[in-house]
Order: sequence, then C-alpha cells, then structure tokens
Amino acid sequence: MNAITLVHSGHVPVMLHEVLEALSPHAGGRYLDGTFGGGGYARAILNSANCTLDAIDRDPAAIERGNAMAIQANGRLRMHQGTFGDMEALVGAEGPFDGIVLDLGVSSFQIDQAERGFSFRNDGPLDMRMGSDGPSAADLVNTCKEAELADILYRYGEEKLSRRIARAIVAARAEAPITTTGQLAHIIRCCVPRDRANIDPATRSFQGLRIAVNDELGELERALEAAPRLLAPGGIFVVVTFHSLEDRLAKRAMAVLAGRTGNPSRYEPAPLRQEAPAFSLLHSRPLSATDEESRENPRARSARLRALVRNPVSKMPVSGMPS
Repeated sequence: MNAITLVHSGHVPVMLHEVLEALSPHAGGRYLDGTFGGGGYARAILNSANCTLDAIDRDPAAIERGNAMAIQANGRLRMHQGTFGDMEALVGAEGPFDGIVLDLGVSSFQIDQAERGFSFRNDGPLDMRMGSDGPSAADLVNTCKEAELADILYRYGEEKLSRRIARAIVAARAEAPITTTGQLAHIIRCCVPRDRANIDPATRSFQGLRIAVNDELGELERALEAAPRLLAPGGIFVVVTFHSLEDRLAKRAMAVLAGRTGNPSRYEPAPLRQEAPAFSLLHSRPLSATDEESRENPRARSARLRALVRNPVSKMPVSGMPS
C-alpha cells in the first residue's frame, strides 16, 4: 500500500488524531468523507489501512484536488461532486460504510483565496459560495430587506447588534452596491465595537451570511438524518463542529438516536419495556482539541467532536442492504 500525499500543502485538518481514533480504519473497510475540502482526513484514512473511501464536496476545486489524489490511491478513492446533505443519493449504492466523517469548518483553501469571498481579512468579491451556483453573499446583502438581513445575522451569526448592522448595510447600499468583502467588513466595523476577546467585529456577520448562502444548517440536518442509515453494523459516524449552532444540531440528533432524550413529560411514566437503541454515543461528552493543537492551529480552538456508533445488533434497516 503506497503512502498517499496531499496534492496541495498548507491544509491542516483539525483534530485529526481524534478523528482517526474514533473511526479506527481497518483493512477492507469502506469509509465516507462527506466534506473532502483539502483532503486531510481522506489522506489519513487511506494511509491508515488498505480500505476504500468515497468523498463528497460541492466545490469544483476540491473535486479537482481529490481527483489528483485518487490517481495516487489506485482505485481506493472515489470522488463525488455535490452536497453532503445529499449523501444518500450520491453514495448510497456504495454503502453501507464502516465510518462516515464530516468536518463542518470552512476549508482553508476557501478562506485563503480572496477571490472566494469568505474572508474579511483579504479584500475580494463578496461571494461566499462553496459551490458555483445559487445566490452569492453580495446578492443577499444588496437585495434582502432590512429585517431579513437582521434575521440572518442574528439567527446564523448570533450577532446581538444585527439590527444596527442591517440598518448600516441598507444605508450604504443606497449610495452604491456592496460588492467586496472589504466594503462589507468596513461597514460592520464602523458600527460594532471590538469585544474584550479582540475578535474582529465582522466575524459573526460573515459567519451568518456564509451559513445562509450555503444553507449549511439545512445541509447538516439532512446529513444527520441520512448518515445513520448508511452505517454498517458497528460503523462510526463522526462530526466535527465549529460553532454552537452546528453543535446543538449534532448533539440533539445523536442523543435521539442513542435513546438519550428521556420521557416526553415528567408526568408520563416510562414504558415498562424499552427496546435497546440502535445506536450508542462513542463519547459521553464532546471532545475538544488539545491545548497544543489549539496553540498551533487557532481554527481548532472552537472545534468539538461528537461520534455515534451503530450497535452491531440493530433492527434499523441499513441503506444499501436488504431490510
């Protein structure tokens, strides 16, 4: 088994050791990376065991990187262009899988390329699309009503000053369209003070717009529903989140599958006979990056890893297998 190298340098996968420890890749296993990105997880999984891997990404540039890596993998890596929320349609026929992983962070390739419009640190077109279709961030900023903009920033960016920012955006676009990340960041910084942690005032608003543009929470909800059906008995589902909105969705979905939700009402007695849940939590609490990794890679500071295992004896049908 030849070692596979990353086609492009500069990509640092977050919590890689913890992800590999949870997945425990083995020879002959079938795995799915739903967020290929820079290929860090994919490379590590394929180098860990003589296994096969399917990988999904909506970004054409990521697919190009993956295709180059697939040549090194000698048939063990298959790339699929699309969104991880559609994983069942994209790769259901390839399953069931012994492990599925999702890294919900924005790829460093997307952040570092100013022309992609994700970063408020480098001026570029106000785009933020992970793929190549649908409305861009500029479309939302220049066409949404003030109340709708405020709602996006508050719901998805958890920005407490969302109304003030939306008002400033609407006033600015009345003078001229907002077309670059630099323009938008300047507008936000003029009306939002830095906090005690010295986080850039544009951080939360850019997050909110990015999530809205790419329907990130909707994609995650669909993936959390589909992934368990694609797991083989004993298979592991790993999700690495980077903010509270994602983490709450993952926590709730996994708790339900593992039977950790309790009774609907404290006045309603528990059923006399309960079937064992089809899934179990791999960890009782989410894992965080080590202090050393957080120091070396600031992106890892907010990362949380949750994992679910499909119990070997499960009555839940497996997608791709007869029920």
